Amino acid sequence: MALKAAPIPSNYQQIALEHNIPAAVIYGIALAESGHRLNKGVFKPWPWTLNVVGIPRRYPTRKAAYQGLVYYLSKGIKSIDIGFMQVNWRYHHQKLGKPWQALDPFHNIRTAAAILQQEYQNTGDWQTAMGRYHSPGPKSDQKKRAINYASRVMKHIQRITQQKV
Repeated sequence: MALKAAPIPSNYQQIALEHNIPAAVIYGIALAESGHRLNKGVFKPWPWTLNVVGIPRRYPTRKAAYQGLVYYLSKGIKSIDIGFMQVNWRYHHQKLGKPWQALDPFHNIRTAAAILQQEYQNTGDWQTAMGRYHSPGPKSDQKKRAINYASRVMKHIQRITQQKV
C-alpha cells in the first residue's frame, strides 16, 4: 500500500522561509527522520521520537519523550537523535538547549534548519546538503551513507511535491 502524502504543514513552510530553505527539503528530511504511519494511513513526522544509539523509540507525549531523554542522558548516553528532525544531542546539544527545549517541535525544526542551511552554504547543493545533514564526515563510508540518505529524502520530496528540488 502506497503511503498517502500529506501537504507540507505551515510550520515547516514558515521555518523554511525564515532560513531560505525549500519547504519540501525540510519536510522531506522530517519524514525520513521521524516519519510514522498514522491511523488513517497518512505518513507524518512524529515529534516525540528519540533514536537512542541507533534504536528508534516513539513516545505518546512530549512529557514521556522528555522523561526518556533525561533518563538516557543520566546514564551517560549522548548519541541520541531528538524530535521531528532527529537532531543529534552529541553534536548539537548547545544548539538544542535543555532537553525540554530540544523536544519543542518549532525549536527542533529551527535547529535543524540552521544546520541544513550551513551545509547548503558549504556545498551549494541541496541534495549534498541533505546528505551532509545526516552524515557530515569526509570518510568514504560517511559519504556513501550521505548519498543513500539524500536519495531516501528525495523519494519523500518527490512524493509530496511531484517535482525535483
